Amino acid sequence: MYNERLIHTLSLIMIFTSVSAVEARNLRMAAYAYAGQALLICALILAFAQGNSALYWWAGVAFITKALITPWLLLTYVRRTVDREIRGIVGFVPSVIIASVLLVSFYQLTHTYADFLAPTATAAQGVFRTNLAVALTVFLVGLYAILSRRDAIKTVVGLCLLENAVHLSLVSLAPNIRETALVGITTEVVITVYLLLYIISGIYQKFGSTDTYQLSELHW
Repeated sequence: MYNERLIHTLSLIMIFTSVSAVEARNLRMAAYAYAGQALLICALILAFAQGNSALYWWAGVAFITKALITPWLLLTYVRRTVDREIRGIVGFVPSVIIASVLLVSFYQLTHTYADFLAPTATAAQGVFRTNLAVALTVFLVGLYAILSRRDAIKTVVGLCLLENAVHLSLVSLAPNIRETALVGITTEVVITVYLLLYIISGIYQKFGSTDTYQLSELHW
């Protein structure tokens, strides 16, 4: 029913777009990398839509919110602040090494024990096992971005990666249930992204920085 080779390919590319979005020091490039991943999510939803026509609606909404609105918001607020990421807790080269080790080891671990992590009939199958492993790996990369980055905008990018990971696992584990599309549509976080970026822009205008470490010291 599904084009498993296509789904495998699109899913695995999501890992590379995640690393690109996190490790790109130019925030514009990070936004473009996220936009590329958003298109991959839309394509994956469409790939599963053959067994559930309701997923076409989710794919359309995801295209508007993930691939169009969210990247536009990111690029807009990058122009209002700075386009160069504030140096993170970890330098570029060590961060790339850490991220690579994390994603390779975590992908192998989750792929091996996918049926234990999600004890369902679909999780044990090849394409669903891969997608679950990718989803959990992308989630880890997004969490790594949130924890290791000082730039507030890059933190928002990490949040967007978390959302994509959740949606990939959702569509992979329950592709034939009509409610899957409804849950996916209602859990889009574009409003949250807008509010966060709006607050970040106001803070930058007032204090001239999007460094979360500096902002945490403002109460002193």
